[in-house]
Amino acid sequence: MTYRILGRTGVKVSPLALGAMNFGVWANKDHDDAARIIHRALDAGINVVDTADVYSQGENEDIVGKALKGRREDVFLATKFHGQIGVDPNHRGNSRYWIFKAVEDSLRRLQTDHLDLYQAHRPDPDTDVEETLGALNDLVRQGKIRYFGTTTHEPHQLVELQWAAEQANLQAPVTEQPPYSILARAAERSTLPTAQKYGLGVLTWSPLAGGWLSGRYRPGESESATPSRLARQPHRHDTELAANVRKRAIAEELYKLAQDTGLSLVHLSLAFVLQHPAVSSVIIGPRTLAHLEGQLGAVDVELDSAILDRIDEIVAPGVTISPADEGYLPPSLTDAATRRRSIREA
Repeated sequence: MTYRILGRTGVKVSPLALGAMNFGVWANKDHDDAARIIHRALDAGINVVDTADVYSQGENEDIVGKALKGRREDVFLATKFHGQIGVDPNHRGNSRYWIFKAVEDSLRRLQTDHLDLYQAHRPDPDTDVEETLGALNDLVRQGKIRYFGTTTHEPHQLVELQWAAEQANLQAPVTEQPPYSILARAAERSTLPTAQKYGLGVLTWSPLAGGWLSGRYRPGESESATPSRLARQPHRHDTELAANVRKRAIAEELYKLAQDTGLSLVHLSLAFVLQHPAVSSVIIGPRTLAHLEGQLGAVDVELDSAILDRIDEIVAPGVTISPADEGYLPPSLTDAATRRRSIREA
């Protein structure tokens, strides 16, 4: 496996990273099976494992921590903070209060004394970025984290964080983790170019668009999203929604293209993301060992210009078919009051 440099850090990462989200109550509840998948990924040369405290409310980190016993030094271990944990209103977000508590909880669950990469899972409009940056810088100085980064941030937010860090003489985020697949190409418009400008390492998530590019949801196939995934993300997976009907039709076109080129749809989809020059590593999220085995070979696939041009014809550069696949919609889109002037009474 040929390793890549993670932005300007000098750290060498595998082109595929193991995303652990599907381990635990959300998907694969068998802890021993999850450990087997993790060990197989490491044996195959994958050296990045990515999780988050919110995945299965901490169970996911417990699974990863147990599986990495004796192999922790072989792994560039990444986790995230931000999502709601439990019911306490302060057990979420990007505040210093929560970051300092969340990191201790993650270290305990992952059974390690440091995190290699600690990521803000989403932006937090209620917290000044200077507070978040200050807290993360303190954790670096304390030796509890090596690097920090962001996940699913808007391009202007990436720039703001770099600027704020420079103004305050603080370390800045070194990575961004955007959603990126053939069906969700919005990152190509500004996020990936911004990451290149600032030398950020890029670890993309959902390269198979939440399963739509797995080849399992073709017309006539009976398999659909797992009940837990459908419950958590109905807008991404409800097959009756217009955007998802369109996704299925496009996935069928891509399936035929993959067949014509002698590839599986999975390998075509992963190779597409791997080939973008901004991408450091592509996070895959296998639920089973078979899923993992079916994805590992993608690192050896290189798509020629004719195939890439055909993909551009099927889904134009910069286009995301469904807004639900963007992973984050800012308040300016979700809160109608931010877009409407109040009407003065006569």
